[in-house]
Amino acid sequence: HGRGQVQRAKLGGTRDGRITAYHLDVVQDAGAFPLMGAMLPMMTMRMATGVYDIPNVSFSGITGVTNSVSTTAYRGAGRPEAAVAIERMVDRFAAEIGMDPAEVRRRNFVPRFTDRFTTGIGTVYDVGDYPEALERVLAAADYDSLRKEQARRREQADPVALGIGIAVYVEITAGAPGTEFGAVELLPGGRLRVRTGTTPFGQGHDTTWAMVVSERTGVPIENIEVIHGDTDLVRSGGLTVGSRSVQIGGAAIDEASGRLVDLARERAADRLECSVDDVVLDLERAQFHVAGTPTRALGWADLHGDGDEALAAESDFAPAMPTFPFGAHLAVVEVDTETGHTRLRRLVAVDDAGKILNPMLAEGQVHGGIAQGVAQVLFESVRYSDEGQPQTTSFLDYLVISAGDLPSFEIVHMETPTFANPLGAKGVGESGTIGAIPSVYNAVIDALSHLGVRHLETPLTPERVWAAIQDTNGQTS
Repeated sequence: HGRGQVQRAKLGGTRDGRITAYHLDVVQDAGAFPLMGAMLPMMTMRMATGVYDIPNVSFSGITGVTNSVSTTAYRGAGRPEAAVAIERMVDRFAAEIGMDPAEVRRRNFVPRFTDRFTTGIGTVYDVGDYPEALERVLAAADYDSLRKEQARRREQADPVALGIGIAVYVEITAGAPGTEFGAVELLPGGRLRVRTGTTPFGQGHDTTWAMVVSERTGVPIENIEVIHGDTDLVRSGGLTVGSRSVQIGGAAIDEASGRLVDLARERAADRLECSVDDVVLDLERAQFHVAGTPTRALGWADLHGDGDEALAAESDFAPAMPTFPFGAHLAVVEVDTETGHTRLRRLVAVDDAGKILNPMLAEGQVHGGIAQGVAQVLFESVRYSDEGQPQTTSFLDYLVISAGDLPSFEIVHMETPTFANPLGAKGVGESGTIGAIPSVYNAVIDALSHLGVRHLETPLTPERVWAAIQDTNGQTS
């Protein structure tokens, strides 16, 4: 299973909303076989301060072996844990000093930067514009109107409490990047074959890689074949993990496509009897012609005739550094204070993954990530008896979220390209989860704050929420 962290955090700041110090202590349950679970605290440490410029930071962590199944990477792998810790503490700090949580965030963001920022923990981010992400999500959600609705319902003693949760996050993708293989070759008839080291299992790599090649060559997507997982044709390949595929595998294919175009221009120059420098590729027509003379043109099919040597190019791409997608999520929940039941009314998400190559696939990744994030806050939990026997052994005990538990997500697009790869792309596969968990978490606590509830352990089941309300005796804080 995933997560398995016990966290203890301390945050210090001034009454005017400036955060001056932050400490996070993590105890990681790695299960009986400490493989990936032993490394998760390192990911949490790297992202500990999130989007905030905090001058004094410390982190401590240990990994323990327990009589339970192994803890492994689960969508986000240490980064949601970091986001939950800092975002919950920012909300606690805001409540302590009586300041709106959005305003506290404004006062502590790392300012917009375009060429690296080093955090207090030592992590080097690539690019970021966290204030803009927050403002976009607040505007899209009509934040001020939501706060007015909340105040009105509290004045009316509405038993269904409205909660508004904000989370602004940053995550690391391709954290251990390595290299990735990509190749493109010209086939008879002007078709192209792509060979990739990445292996998809639902991410839509085939479509995206064909789009990358088409944009470079002008060849229609339907005339581009993508091959993966065939060791006779693909000489190497990395893991499909850590939201790395587009920014490393996609960049390798982009680079190979550019090299293929260069080779094609050389062959076209020979046949058009001109200098290579005078050969232009018309992407709309997928034809090579002499500059200023578009009527003298050759298509891709003309460059692969009988007796022609094959045109092919390869790339082993290594990025300049990891990339750091970021965003802001705002969740709106309604909590029935008489039963403890929570209903997610809205979730507005701004996710910046750099240059988006395929908006539909990227949005699908965000949707799936959000659903998993909501499930972790409200539903999912692996439990054991004191003797180590699993207590969640069926779907009667382990609750799984369904479409009926979720609203339609409101997605706001934002693109801040990275310099770490030629596509300007960052990972998007885990962003939805990393933003959704703390935003929904904060929303539920916000809904109960006027009753004196300050914190709850996840999952925020009706039983736990109801018990917390009873413990406070409904006393208005």
